[in-house]
Amino acid sequence: MTIELRDMHWAIVASGHRSLRRAAGALNVRESTLSRRLRDLEYRLGVELFERTANGTRLTSAGEEFIAMAKHILAEADAAFERMKARGCGESGNLVVGICMALSVGNLRATLAAYGRRHEGVEVHSIDGSRNRLLADLTSGSIDVFLTAEGHSAWGGALLPLWSERVMVALPVDHFLGSCSVVRWPDLAGARVLVNRRDPGPDYEAMLRARLGDRSGCSFIGHEVCLDRLLGFVAAGLGLTLVSESAVGVNGSGIVFRELHDDAGPVRIRFAAYWKETNRNPALRPFLDLLRARYSDTAPSMSPD
Repeated sequence: MTIELRDMHWAIVASGHRSLRRAAGALNVRESTLSRRLRDLEYRLGVELFERTANGTRLTSAGEEFIAMAKHILAEADAAFERMKARGCGESGNLVVGICMALSVGNLRATLAAYGRRHEGVEVHSIDGSRNRLLADLTSGSIDVFLTAEGHSAWGGALLPLWSERVMVALPVDHFLGSCSVVRWPDLAGARVLVNRRDPGPDYEAMLRARLGDRSGCSFIGHEVCLDRLLGFVAAGLGLTLVSESAVGVNGSGIVFRELHDDAGPVRIRFAAYWKETNRNPALRPFLDLLRARYSDTAPSMSPD
């Protein structure tokens, strides 16, 4: 047995007017059409919903029970439709973001906070890890967007260049370079460098190797840990490391930060958003629109030919 939502709605209107003529007027249908639909509804239910008299109509006991149930069903249906509408507009649902940078301060934290305020119905989930793993998750659809350092030639999907940040050298408080106002590439020759295998650590290592060459005398010690733990190793005197300026707020205890400079001034690293053009998650588009609005002075988004 199939009962249409329209039939429930018409029955509710009829119960409120106690007159099929007035109910039909409110529904903007013919009285004969309304009467026929109600008779058909009663036939399918196998019970009489309305007692019809010369003075109008009134609900039977079965009708009162049906109307109460119909109101509940229609309210639930309306709520479900509103939820689906909100999801379709990106106002509800889930957004999974792969992240390879510090969240304590800076552009990413501000962006996520702004998105959360504007789209309170969307649950944002973040995942960190190695670049290769997160790119694989992006390809498989496990995450919606990946925010990391720009320049991954292996990626064949869409990308949006975002902000850039100064590169900082994190040093133990008693390190001799701490007395310098800035650190230059040659100053790092022979240094013991802690390299986080999580992004953007490999980018910093590549920068250092390219600038100083194979004869830099640097020793590179790899780690795959969260940033605050890596900075804890720095504070313990186990070496120095390169971080973006947003990492300065993670943990300053036992550490000093100095800007890294080259001949042109502060060294910077640029970040970008990566996603699949075929991703149909409605919550993704508002997030990308927010990124474009916040970083409108960057290059336009790019996708493969």
